[in-house]
Amino acid sequence: MTTFVDRVELHIAAGNGGHGCASVHREKFKPLGGPDGGNGGRGGDVVLVVDQSVTTLLEYHHSPHRKATNGKPGAGGNRMGANGEDLVLPVPDGTVVLDKRGNVLADLVGEGTSFVAGEGGRGGLGNAALASARRKAPGFALLGVPGETRDIVLELKTVADVALVGYPSAGKSSLISVLSAAKPKIADYPFTTLVPNLGVVTAGSTVYTVADVPGLIPGASEGKGLGLEFLRHVERCAVLVHVLDTATLESDRDPASDLDVIEQELAQYGRGLEDRPRLVVLNKVDIPDGRDLADLVRPDLEARGYRVFEVSALSREGLKELSFALAGIVEEARAARPRQEATRIVIRPQAVDDAGFTVTRETEGLFRVRGEKPERWVRQTDFNNDEAVGYLADRLNRLGVEEELLKAGAREGDGVAIGDEENAVVFDWEPTVMAGAEMLGRRGEDHRMDVARPAAQRRRDREAERGDSSQREYDDFDPFA
Repeated sequence: MTTFVDRVELHIAAGNGGHGCASVHREKFKPLGGPDGGNGGRGGDVVLVVDQSVTTLLEYHHSPHRKATNGKPGAGGNRMGANGEDLVLPVPDGTVVLDKRGNVLADLVGEGTSFVAGEGGRGGLGNAALASARRKAPGFALLGVPGETRDIVLELKTVADVALVGYPSAGKSSLISVLSAAKPKIADYPFTTLVPNLGVVTAGSTVYTVADVPGLIPGASEGKGLGLEFLRHVERCAVLVHVLDTATLESDRDPASDLDVIEQELAQYGRGLEDRPRLVVLNKVDIPDGRDLADLVRPDLEARGYRVFEVSALSREGLKELSFALAGIVEEARAARPRQEATRIVIRPQAVDDAGFTVTRETEGLFRVRGEKPERWVRQTDFNNDEAVGYLADRLNRLGVEEELLKAGAREGDGVAIGDEENAVVFDWEPTVMAGAEMLGRRGEDHRMDVARPAAQRRRDREAERGDSSQREYDDFDPFA
């Protein structure tokens, strides 16, 4: 059974915003009570937070679908809907968040570091909040905005100062068990270690962590064996330690060739490991043949520029010198790191001439409007309510959408799509005027919606003549009128 997982795909969904309420206050002897519909609550966010007590992504491997709670709808009597609760997902220190294309969204290092992976939707305004001098008693409310849904990838990169790399059965697990209090599984067969092991080492006044990376073999950087699966765990380490087996029973292997193979795999993997400091540990020198082989290859390794240590996990020979040498390199690396400064809050006000939306001509007779505000307003509109559709038309007009459509060459009857291709709402465009109190009828009605719109039928007739059966169907109503 899997007990360690360092890469998962997570399907998250933030909470939807609650709908606003359309209500009129009713009380004896108060026939004109006015609107009293409350606003909907905000949907809950999905938040990733670093928790030091979490060491694996196993929980998300078994249950990859996570959803925050929705906001509650508003109610009459100016009662606001409750906000949805945020869904907090604890992740290990060193977790990298990526999108489906592999782009890094966040690198979570340090206890308490958080990242909002999915934002909850806004709650819709009730008709009490929509009332104005011109609309004293709106017969509609705004819908809640759906929460953000996305697929993300979580990758765990071990946060350690020292990485032990080498062939399977080179003695890495034994070495980390005597250097620290870690208790990894140890046996005399290849691939005993199936997960990275962490140990804490104290050398004088320096405390650092050591990671035992599962065995690398030729072709590991291309996916052979277990190497590619765990090579990411060496990326954050300050120093790499080659653990070479001087007592191997395989006739075609020796410490020098093992070192060349591992270095070749690290070079092919890349990721900034070329300039990482390296030490070489000749392990198992307690065995007579191992001692002889270590004495034989040590001059050659030192000639290459490596610092070489002869150690034995069994007799503990050379471990003190090794631990203090690693402590010195770790201290130098820590001193060279830039000092962490408090995060500065940068406020970037919107430019005065920035309308916040774009209008582009896609085909003859079809224009597309993209922007955070118009797309959100469309999602919040109840198209079963004529007054709500008229209110949307007024908002878009005030934003300047109609003016930009005229500049882009739009003519009466052209199609206007708001949103992306998958979730667009398409209208027949007609130049409009702002609605005043004299144009509004009963609550929930807008006389502008009663005007016949033959433009859609004319366009369908043209498409039928061209044989374009895949063209998007257009709505029969026009919010701009």
